[in-house]
This record gives sequence, structure tokens and C-alpha cells, in this order.
Amino acid sequence: MGLTARIRTRDGWAVSHAVVTVTDMTGTQVLRAEADAEGAVRDTTPLAPGAYTVIVTAVGYAPAASSAIVTAGGRAEVGTVTLARQGGTELPPPGPWTVDPAHSSVAAVAQHLGISSVHGRFTQFAGTVEIAPDDVTKSRVEAVIQAASIDTGNGMRDTHLRSADFLDVERFPEITYRSTGLSQAGSDRWTVHGELGLHGVVRPVDLDLAYLGTGADPWGGTRAAFRATTELRREDFAMNYNQVLQAGIAAIGTTLRVELDIQAVQGESLPAA
Repeated sequence: MGLTARIRTRDGWAVSHAVVTVTDMTGTQVLRAEADAEGAVRDTTPLAPGAYTVIVTAVGYAPAASSAIVTAGGRAEVGTVTLARQGGTELPPPGPWTVDPAHSSVAAVAQHLGISSVHGRFTQFAGTVEIAPDDVTKSRVEAVIQAASIDTGNGMRDTHLRSADFLDVERFPEITYRSTGLSQAGSDRWTVHGELGLHGVVRPVDLDLAYLGTGADPWGGTRAAFRATTELRREDFAMNYNQVLQAGIAAIGTTLRVELDIQAVQGESLPAA
């Protein structure tokens, strides 16, 4: 009996300090519970059958409210509640921002043997964001990735990926991205239009961007968080190598899913270590 819920951020992290308040249809509070370290709420207080309002709050996040129906068994299963960062519907303050590689990740996922995925990441990269003061659609993003820093957790595979069969890092040591525009896709979602330079080929690539919010850091600075995804076809960048197995299945998928988790510091440079 009672209430169960899971509280998460938009990128899937638990919100351990969330508070769940349940009110009946008269607005009277009937239950208040806190999430545990895993963002889970499990309260055994029995509730009378009927309709209730569930309000989830947490410091630094916008509150979320939803309706819940308690069954004859006295259970209210709210499911997963996603909280958005406070201020997440606005872009960060105008001006320059610098990507912090120590708290960011540039990752790619490829299908392997048609049944599983291989995850890789680039460990060396740099980037800047310029938020336009008057028209946010004129904001700019630039990034440079060192192609040789690819890391999939397997040395032999990484050596092959750096070879002429794939990234050809001797001829093309850098992967670049420069934005050409920005358009709004939702209250806190944007599409970044840009050009990706990879393996000697430059092609237009759009990023699906979610703005996760802005907050102070322990070093006296201001940070903004973003998550962006896109999909690339290897053949679009002249990386056509593959090995076909006896069953006719390609060893490596033709599509790469790119996942970017970015934390940027306000200003033209990173704080001193």
C-alpha cells in the first residue's frame, strides 16, 4: 500500500533530494515523502481510493504536478517523474562560454554484428559557445576533436579505427564542427544547424539539443549544461570499410549515434586548476 515513484532529471540522473507531496481533491495534504539516494519514493502510508494531485519539488528544479488515481488496494503508482532544471526554458546569459572537457563527454555508439553495440568516446576535445545577446538564433558553437583520442576500451580496435580504414588520423587529425544556425524545437529544446568536418569531408549535420539549466559551481563560476544527439552515416564521410560475415550480416553498422553531454563555463577560458 502507499505511494511509489521515481524522480529523475531529463538526462536520467536520480534526484535524491526531491520531495513528493500528495493532496486530495480539496487541496488538503495527505502525504509527504522524500526520495532516497536513488531518487525512489516508497511510502507505505495507506491512501483512501480516489483522485489525488501529486506535486514533486526539489531545490534547483521546476516543480512538477500530475494526477494520480488510488485504487481499492490503497496504492498510488506515480511512475517516473522527470524534473527540469529551474530556468531551463531560457538559454544561458549572453556572451562567451567555454566547454569544460573534464566534465563533458563526446561519445558514439555503433552496432556490432547486428545484435549489440560498441561504445566509444573521444578523450581530447575543445569547444566554445557564443550566446547572442539580442537574437538567440544567431548564437554560435565551434568544437574541435582530436581524432586519435578515440577510446573504445580495446586497444586493437582503437588502432584499427585510427587507421585509413576509418578515421585516418594521420591525414585528418581533427574533427571539426561549426554551427550555421539555431532554431527552437520546444520550450527547452533546440536544433543546432552546422557543418561537420570528418575524414576530409564536410557535410551539414543537425544536433538535437536539450538545455538542462545553469547554476553556480564551487569555484565561483557559472556553468550551463546541454545534451545533444545526432546520427551519422559512415558512407556520408567516405568511411566505407566493412566486413560481411557468412550470414550476410555486416560486422559494423553503417550508422553512428553521437551523444554529447556538455558542461560549459561562462567566460572565454576555463578556470585555473
